[in-house]
Amino acid sequence: MELTAALSGKRALLVASTGGHLAQIVRWSERFGLQPDSVFATFDSEQSRSLLRDRRVVTLEYVPPRGLVPAVRAGIRLHRATRRERFDVVLSTGAAVGIAAWAIAQLRRLPFVYIESVSRFDGPSATGRILERLPRARRYSQHAGWADRPGWQLGPSLLDDFTAVPAADRPARDGEGRRIFVSLGTIKPFRFDALVDAVRDRMRPGDTVTWQLGVTTRDDLPGEVTQELRAEEFDRLVAESDVFVTHAGVGTLLRALELGVRPVVVPRVAARGEHVDDHQLQVARELAERGLVLLREPGELTSEELDPSGVVIRRSGDAPA
Repeated sequence: MELTAALSGKRALLVASTGGHLAQIVRWSERFGLQPDSVFATFDSEQSRSLLRDRRVVTLEYVPPRGLVPAVRAGIRLHRATRRERFDVVLSTGAAVGIAAWAIAQLRRLPFVYIESVSRFDGPSATGRILERLPRARRYSQHAGWADRPGWQLGPSLLDDFTAVPAADRPARDGEGRRIFVSLGTIKPFRFDALVDAVRDRMRPGDTVTWQLGVTTRDDLPGEVTQELRAEEFDRLVAESDVFVTHAGVGTLLRALELGVRPVVVPRVAARGEHVDDHQLQVARELAERGLVLLREPGELTSEELDPSGVVIRRSGDAPA
């Protein structure tokens, strides 16, 4: 593909927020074959420390969604930390730190590539719309439905890597409780009590549960409660649990699919104060249409849907199980 050919072998400065944006940019760096000494710039978190453990990293202060003033401060920090580095290209997947990445590219007279998040199905994010007004930015959509928007091109999509297939028969666990893993992500400052309550109220006697709550602090939950998890621990819990229940954060969903797990997904929605907009609902609907997730609202979730799934996910290039 054109974008892959253009970036292959380049040394890049890769700038992204943590969460889904970071998960995507790590995957793009691998798919494009960027130089292993490329430099990542992101926030400090359990996710970034785990994903980027063997990479070169510049740590930025947290920039909230649509936080343009903190994004300017991040740009200044990024410039000072990398002013002696030489790059061939600056690549960003957003969110607001994408503006800082664009500024660095202009200052260094480098090509700037912005790949909109796979969660944006009907048009660009706030960062993408700002970049539409700025010169010398190559902008790519992962969805054909709006890739003809002026100034945008159709790029590859991370979702095309996955298909859902029936699971092989699993040993019966009669009389045993279910192992449940619930992850809410780490986005600040948005709580997600509706999902927590839905799972708690549908548990059965004997069920065990691990909660990764982010900022949704609670003291009324059974099982093990944590705010953040290292990537290795997250992977173990997803793989070993009978069911994985989560919000529709892109990084979380992509990792579950890579591990061969179809999650139960309850998207965050703006009307309940769980996010700035409803892009999580968009990504969940798209994945549900592909059969890659089981999509539910909090009030729709049933106890039976916390049973082991009869579906597994296969990734392109994987050998059949």
